[in-house]
Amino acid sequence: MNSQNNGFKIGSIVVFLGLTIYYLFPTIQWQLEQRHMESMVPSERVQYQEENAAKLQNLREESLSLGLDLQGGMYVTLEVGTPQLLLELAGEYADEELEEIIQVARDRSFEQRTDFIDEFVTEFETRNPDGLLSRYYRSDADNINRRSSNEEITTYLRLQRDEAVDRAMEIIRSRVDRYGVTEPSILQQGNNRIVVELPGVDDEERVRELLRGTARLEFRLLPEPEEINAVKQQLADYFGNQAQNQQSDSLSSDTLGQADDEVTNLLEVFDLRGTNQYSFGYTAGRDTSTVNRLLEQEEVQSFIPRNMELMWGATPFAEDNGTELYEMIPVRNQVELTGDVISEARVAFEPTTNAAEVSMSMNAEGARRWSRITGANIGRPVAIVLDGYIYSYPTVQNKINNGQSSISGLGGVEEAEDLVNILLSGALPAPLDIIEERTVGASLGEDSIQAGLYSTLFGLVVVAIFMIIYYRVGGGIADLALILNIIFILGILAAFNATLTLPGIAGIVLTIGMAVDANVLIFDRIREEMRGGKTLRAAIDNGYSNAMSAIVDANVTTFFVAIILYSFGVGPIKGFAVTLMAGIVASLFSAIVITRVVIDYLTRDKTAEVNFG
Repeated sequence: MNSQNNGFKIGSIVVFLGLTIYYLFPTIQWQLEQRHMESMVPSERVQYQEENAAKLQNLREESLSLGLDLQGGMYVTLEVGTPQLLLELAGEYADEELEEIIQVARDRSFEQRTDFIDEFVTEFETRNPDGLLSRYYRSDADNINRRSSNEEITTYLRLQRDEAVDRAMEIIRSRVDRYGVTEPSILQQGNNRIVVELPGVDDEERVRELLRGTARLEFRLLPEPEEINAVKQQLADYFGNQAQNQQSDSLSSDTLGQADDEVTNLLEVFDLRGTNQYSFGYTAGRDTSTVNRLLEQEEVQSFIPRNMELMWGATPFAEDNGTELYEMIPVRNQVELTGDVISEARVAFEPTTNAAEVSMSMNAEGARRWSRITGANIGRPVAIVLDGYIYSYPTVQNKINNGQSSISGLGGVEEAEDLVNILLSGALPAPLDIIEERTVGASLGEDSIQAGLYSTLFGLVVVAIFMIIYYRVGGGIADLALILNIIFILGILAAFNATLTLPGIAGIVLTIGMAVDANVLIFDRIREEMRGGKTLRAAIDNGYSNAMSAIVDANVTTFFVAIILYSFGVGPIKGFAVTLMAGIVASLFSAIVITRVVIDYLTRDKTAEVNFG
């Protein structure tokens, strides 16, 4: 026995095993941390996550990840709203004709599955044979002006769409990373689609808002109470007279007593008294759409000043017999400050109520403007508007010079965390529409894990029993190497930040059979050598050396196939290929190195006997 050579092999085994434990240790730590955080109340969990953010991030990134099919999650296909993007790029040049062209192009591209920009240009040139798209689109930065040709502007629009998709992918990736999803997959599909896979996610509505949230944050002033009351009085008089006329018509009608399901009077569903002098009124959550419809009537709109806009509160302010009540708040059309000035945001808790809120810090320009706004409006409320909904409208108590502000009125810690995420990630360059969505439930994922575990254990047990029965002591040695082989595979996957999927488990099961295949070749050659009259030591040496070429050839060719599968495959095929490659490396090491070291140790005495069946 070559003790020097075996010393190198033993050292290799120790190093390989040590590296495996090193790379799998974060997985164990991450599982323990998750259980620890799940046992905490929300406020303690948020504080713990903030204090240990770097540690938790490292553990999550370094731990072995489970795929969508194992831990459940969501598969979402998003489409960047190119029609809305083109309308916004036109800006002040947009008119009704452009809106009609965009609508026709959108419908046609959807029906015929063609490129929207191609359909847009075709429709424009059909309506305006000699017209120029420069009528609507100008850009000094891209050298697009009144003399630009339609071809140049078409190229410009395509570039803007591509940049919007790239920017949307960056923002989605940033939001998903902050959300804490392990090993998400974010890929572009076609010209304007983004495919997102989020393993381990089970809150579907929360994810939808996270992916589509535009993060349009605005600070607006509220009108004076006298102006608000004047509008409310006009509406009360208008709908009051309308109700009297309807009652008069009903009394003179032959259809007296017939019910009319459609609400036609604002006063029936909307309480104009409001909750304070700045509140326009309130209604039940189920009736907000009805109120919107009634207020959108052309005659009703004439009562509302052009510099006033009515917005709903983002969350209910009270409940009445289990019915959530939402208030409407009037704000000025002029936006005093936007979320572009926000440099930092974090989850905080209101000291007296312990309610979750978002604390924000502004950059230098934002702090300067915020100081001017608050200094000029002491004693007046400022509405904090996000995506068209008012989260709060606190009264300015004094001039704020440090650029600090906060958003309260949130639904809980999760909403506050998501809002921080969206604010820090930035606003999307164009709206995103979810066109496909699939959800793999956590229970289904657990079933997959259980099925995969059972199949692996069953395969391992069957192979182990066969090896012991057929090869006796040699089979037991091969089984030891087989167990270490599985541990090595998991360690390799963790080291390369690979994701374990259900096809990956299939790869492990396949590797179990391949791992003992090398030992079968070696042990059969040893038995042949011993039948030829050679001593045990000579038979072992010749058995390993003679079987080596066949073992290497078989595994190398399979490894090349796995590389091809990984290079050209997608999804499950890649997962299978990754595990197969890791399994081949681990099985070669286990079968050639580990079993040889153990056999050499057992036969270190020339009189020792090892039964190979």
